[in-house]
Amino acid sequence: MKVVVITGASDGIGAELARQMARRDGAGLALVLAARSLDKLEAVAARCRDSGAQVLVWRCDVGVQADCRALIDATVAAHGRIDMLVNNAGMSAHALLQEVQDLAWYEQLMRINHWGSVWCTHAALPHLKASRGRIVAVSSLAGLVGVPGRTAYCSTKFAQTGFFEALRVELQDSGVSVTLAYPGVVATDIRYRGFNAAGQPAGVSGLDERGAMSVETCARLILDGAERRRRDIVMSAKGKLGRWLKLLAPRMVDRMALAALNKSGQGA
Repeated sequence: MKVVVITGASDGIGAELARQMARRDGAGLALVLAARSLDKLEAVAARCRDSGAQVLVWRCDVGVQADCRALIDATVAAHGRIDMLVNNAGMSAHALLQEVQDLAWYEQLMRINHWGSVWCTHAALPHLKASRGRIVAVSSLAGLVGVPGRTAYCSTKFAQTGFFEALRVELQDSGVSVTLAYPGVVATDIRYRGFNAAGQPAGVSGLDERGAMSVETCARLILDGAERRRRDIVMSAKGKLGRWLKLLAPRMVDRMALAALNKSGQGA
């Protein structure tokens, strides 16, 4: 029985990861689905159980260290092992720095996007080493290239990227793989619920949503990469190009980042 923990599993990429995993592995899978909304988690869990998977639903706010520890403890108490940890929980934000009056929500965003994955990984690490398991971190192209209007979000994702790149090297002889996924714009509600300059739900996206990747495609790419223990999953041709152009022609990357903004939502 493969035991997989997914944070941020109540909707979006996390929920679709759970559904696709359940369809792939069926009765050979035990899922532990974590998020703040139990009602939404139960709806996702029902779909996964229909595919034959065992499912444990656990309320967890990854911005609280004790919640992260409790999630891992509950998983081990229920199943005795962890084979994969998917650090997917996250929150978006879009605001020009000059428009922000109170930076408290910058700190909150860092706790959710970066520290939540650190706390969960730290708690799960002994169990992942015992199973020679897999760690997956869902970062963002904003964790590779700075995007205007996203100083807070980029900070959290650059931190997440640095942490897991360093951890990968630390674990190179342990049998534990570390896969970093870098989605671009995916068709979810994350940007609409993210912080605006006042630290309130934005209600609009600060990015150009045209051509957004489907959540089904995004989840499939992550699962395929995790199964193959790939180092990095950069999910679009533009993202792959931007990663290398950043070294060769950084000003061109700046122009590409500006072009990705939704002008009507900028600063929202």
